[in-house]
Amino acid sequence: MKPSALDQKGFVLWLTGLSGSGKTTIAEILEGELRNRGLKVERLDGDIVRQGLTQDLGFSKEDRDKNIERVTFVAKLLSRNGVGCICSFISPYQKTRDNVRSETTNFVEIYVDASLDTVIERDVKGLYKKAIAGEIENFTGISDPYEIPLDPDIHIRTDDQTPRESAIIILEHLEDRALIPYPNLY
Repeated sequence: MKPSALDQKGFVLWLTGLSGSGKTTIAEILEGELRNRGLKVERLDGDIVRQGLTQDLGFSKEDRDKNIERVTFVAKLLSRNGVGCICSFISPYQKTRDNVRSETTNFVEIYVDASLDTVIERDVKGLYKKAIAGEIENFTGISDPYEIPLDPDIHIRTDDQTPRESAIIILEHLEDRALIPYPNLY
């Protein structure tokens, strides 16, 4: 039986990857597509959340963990109440991502993968350049580790796919798991 917006199941799409890998771009496409299907959806993005919910935190490991802990709480509330939650966070530590999986409803870990060369090339803010020069401490992928997901539900390569192609892979996964309805083509 195909789900409808009336009996929507909550879920958490957790997009993880290096800065510049395409998480936010893909999340925005997903949000638009899911809203077009009449679904309840909220998007939580690293930059947006840090402007409000976690503006008191820095980028140490402890602060990064606290940041994700707070986001997890919000995603837990949304997903258990039938809302699709799209979360795009670097979230560099496997243990932290495993905790999000255990705390939320219908968790889908999506590894948004692009080579370091690719993300450096895409870096419009110049953050990688500053991190490589030692001007930014604790920068994931340069001076702080990124733990590649051990067994993500979906692994997309944004240096080989367009953001739309990546979003389609994610939408098809949600359809196959009966978490969202198939698009109405009529």
